[in-house]
Amino acid sequence: MTTQKALFLDRDGVINKEKHYCHKIEEFEFLPGVFDLTKAFQERHYRIVVITNQAGIGRGIYTEEDFQHLTKWMIQQFSLRSITIDAVYHCPHHPTHGIGKYKTTCLCRKPAPGMIKQAQSAFNIDLAQSVLIGDKVSDIQAGKNAGIGHNYLVTTGHQLAATDKEQADKVFSGLIELKDYLLEHTNE
Repeated sequence: MTTQKALFLDRDGVINKEKHYCHKIEEFEFLPGVFDLTKAFQERHYRIVVITNQAGIGRGIYTEEDFQHLTKWMIQQFSLRSITIDAVYHCPHHPTHGIGKYKTTCLCRKPAPGMIKQAQSAFNIDLAQSVLIGDKVSDIQAGKNAGIGHNYLVTTGHQLAATDKEQADKVFSGLIELKDYLLEHTNE
């Protein structure tokens, strides 16, 4: 089986506007450029994989079912634009604020690389040739911890300290600017 490249995307702050524990369709607002970005990478034969910490589940703010309902709708919105989201991995845990079984230190919560490693195994992904886009330093650290070759930050979500920005390969103000750069600088 040949290896494949993947575009790994955080959800909140990258795919959709960062809102505190977004878990309802009516709260979900796609960021400008996300469909163009994913379509361009799909055309270059990248798998599209979403990796998202969802501590709101662990904190009891919303349920796994709420998350799955919103995820199904989100995937449909991409599908309506002929874009395939190959997989969505989420971590519901939180080491200090989780409730019950969700209060744990796990291997999937970013900056741990667990979700990326799951995708690598499922799709035979060449991580060194893959791209990760996040809006927090924990996204970048997860990418580096997993061995992803290209790790980028966008300033469309969380506030970033200068030290956070230094950990990324490059920082962009939005997905449109990032897409133009990546399509110029990634291999076919």
